[in-house]
Amino acid sequence: MKTFRRPAAITGAVAALALTLGACGNAEDAGDQNGGQPGASGQESSSMAPDSQGGRMKDGVTTADDVFGPGCADVPSDPNDEGSVQGMVDDPVGTAASNNPLLTKLTAAVKAAGLVDTLNKQDAHYTVFAPADPAFDQLPPKTLKALLEDPSMKKDLQSTLTYHVVPKRMDAEELTEAGSVETVQGGKVEIGGSAKAPTVNGAEVLCGNVPTANATVFVIDKVLQPES
Repeated sequence: MKTFRRPAAITGAVAALALTLGACGNAEDAGDQNGGQPGASGQESSSMAPDSQGGRMKDGVTTADDVFGPGCADVPSDPNDEGSVQGMVDDPVGTAASNNPLLTKLTAAVKAAGLVDTLNKQDAHYTVFAPADPAFDQLPPKTLKALLEDPSMKKDLQSTLTYHVVPKRMDAEELTEAGSVETVQGGKVEIGGSAKAPTVNGAEVLCGNVPTANATVFVIDKVLQPES
């Protein structure tokens, strides 16, 4: 795991405590930016665009067979387990993340920010960069406690969480081809590496191309820090 740069104050930590999965109250329409409605399983996307090299239609939707990364070994392998890759496919991303044992602290932050319903919008299309639990362990415990429990920080927490969400479904190949993508928060994240081993603002992907009903998820090894 990469070392997390600890901020000097709680406000700085808020900026560092970005998260996977969210869209803030002002981003309720984020999923609508792509237009159209997904199918019942969320496997259709109106953001489809022709691949200039192969003519295939890209929509960012992946399957269990597309999942990759060393951290995937820590995900339950029983397909009947709701936290397994197969178990996450039919659930919207907020619910899917809550069942994944790698994302318990992310789930707590999403709940504290009041973003569960936003992430579970059936008509949304997201790419989510989800920090695994060890990424949050780099924050001072008192700071993390304040962020999760102090109501005055809720808006800041919502804002920073949206930095981990792209209002469009993209798979690893599309992300690396793009080079950078704009988030719901408004800032951009830089994508490096290759489709088989991408990086997100330097963070390594532990388990990527994870499908959910309305999002494609990339579990990463650190909390992203948006520019102030």
